[in-house]
Amino acid sequence: MRIGVDLGGTKIEALAIADDGRELSRQRVATPRGDYAATVAAIVMVVGDVERAVGARGTVGIGIPGAISPATGLVKNANSTWLNGRPLADDVPRALDRPVRFANDANCFTLSEATDGAAAGAAVVFGVIIGTGTGGGIVVDGHVIAGANAIAGEWGHNPLPARAGAESPGPACYCGRRGCIETFLSGPGLTRDYDGLTGAQEIAARAAAGESRANECLARYEERMARALASVINVLDPGVIVLGGGLSNIDRLYERVPPMWGAHVFSDRVTTTLVRAKHGDSSGVRGAAWLWPLQA
Repeated sequence: MRIGVDLGGTKIEALAIADDGRELSRQRVATPRGDYAATVAAIVMVVGDVERAVGARGTVGIGIPGAISPATGLVKNANSTWLNGRPLADDVPRALDRPVRFANDANCFTLSEATDGAAAGAAVVFGVIIGTGTGGGIVVDGHVIAGANAIAGEWGHNPLPARAGAESPGPACYCGRRGCIETFLSGPGLTRDYDGLTGAQEIAARAAAGESRANECLARYEERMARALASVINVLDPGVIVLGGGLSNIDRLYERVPPMWGAHVFSDRVTTTLVRAKHGDSSGVRGAAWLWPLQA
């Protein structure tokens, strides 16, 4: 049995799955925001809850909103800021009395979809989470690529390629730079481009209803996504790009973005496909469970 834990900013969810991917038990608790010790205790609690529900002990993988620094062993880059600088990778295995594997939540999302989701069977998969932020993950031959600095897949903090006109220098990003891909392709980025007030789903609904302003806004969004993903294709050449997060529910992206990215890809043709995540909001916690291989 494999147990995945999704350590989110508002909830901590644990999922036990069988070797064939069947869900055995799912438990969740509210994240004790701002309290590191209570967060560790909550992880231990939800793991114990699923193990009692199934009646078995399992391996544990955890998806976190950041990374474990290879330099220090401490959490870095987490938007759940009370985790930053903390020895989570030491404290949780000690509290659970077993080895635990950790990965960035976007990497877990990508691993889930590459294992038994929308990108199953593809050798190289790039996963994109487009919601409040813009995260990315890379899986090659079923293995998460973390990278030497534990930042592989963090495409959202590259500059938007080929910025022109009002796109340059671009909106300020929380990372301290301007014009990051995230500032254009995240939900807040789409909202800002429309009017700064209307939510992304409402913008999509207005476009579907024929509102010209919303259609123009989404057209700019799609063209920017095509440029941004083309830069990924030029580096990784993935067979499949999987979209997750709230904005992945905008149906027209899958039809309109791929025809545009060819103009920016260094190839005579592009066979990469753009697909919606199969497991939806469950992909992160499922991918955390799949951090342990089948022979574990």
